[in-house]
Amino acid sequence: MRTVHHILQGKGNDVWSVPPGSTVFEALGLMAAKNIGAVTVLEDGTLVGIFSERDYARKVILKGKSSRELSVREVMTSPVLAVAPGASIEECMKLMTEKHIRHLPVISEGKLGGIISIGDVVKEIIADQRSTIDHLSGYITGKI
Repeated sequence: MRTVHHILQGKGNDVWSVPPGSTVFEALGLMAAKNIGAVTVLEDGTLVGIFSERDYARKVILKGKSSRELSVREVMTSPVLAVAPGASIEECMKLMTEKHIRHLPVISEGKLGGIISIGDVVKEIIADQRSTIDHLSGYITGKI
């Protein structure tokens, strides 16, 4: 069974973060520069929140607030749902679907060890299904 650890092995452990006192505008600038949909919010090395494009759309733009003056602390999602590296891909998909979230930080030994997206999870599920189909096709045709 594939796990979060397998995803991180393939994509790496890079995580982009901002402190809670950063402005929303600064966080959006980082997200645009790194082409990512969310940033973790760290305070003294501890995960205290996550800020996503969805937070921006729903808590800033739709409320008519200014991203240049508003702090990330005011609009971040907290507490943050997270998973361990040993969590299965299926567990992640279930959690993301039920909670309507697109990003899951990965916590290992109390520290932020990476982040996975719904795209990462879907890609892993598709690869697993492709492998199963190939195996079954080989079995049926006698190539295995």
